[in-house]
Amino acid sequence: MIYFDNASTTSVHPEVARVYGHLVSDLYGNPDSLHALGRRSGRLLEQARERIAASIGVQPQEILFTSGGSEANSLAVAGYALANRKRGRHIITTNVEHSSAAHAADWLESQGFDVQRLPVNADGSVTARQVRDAMRPDTLLVSIMHVNNETGAVN
Repeated sequence: MIYFDNASTTSVHPEVARVYGHLVSDLYGNPDSLHALGRRSGRLLEQARERIAASIGVQPQEILFTSGGSEANSLAVAGYALANRKRGRHIITTNVEHSSAAHAADWLESQGFDVQRLPVNADGSVTARQVRDAMRPDTLLVSIMHVNNETGAVN
């Protein structure tokens, strides 16, 4: 089979699959539980958090785990806006964002944020000039995907 949707999802490296299989088969304890399996899972989770933090130069408490990309997008967009709403309420995005970011923007709009959705040009992208022209003193967040997962358009 030839698979052409790797921009959406793809298979994992065999080593990742092996480690993941071991974790879900043998170390599946809730990392917040007090029993032995939970404590072992919790230690592994914290070791992973520390390794990831060290590899990108941040503190371990700055690393949050989500169940996937959509949840991470929603958390990033809504979380940043809510945490910083005193700095502004204007958000710039496009009309072709991933549904997770678009839904977060819709929800923020229902909460009183001013969401400006930039149209894309013929090749499916927005220009830096469009973004610059949309900026205002109260612009809090610009959330625009780098590469569109469906069209491949690059911003």
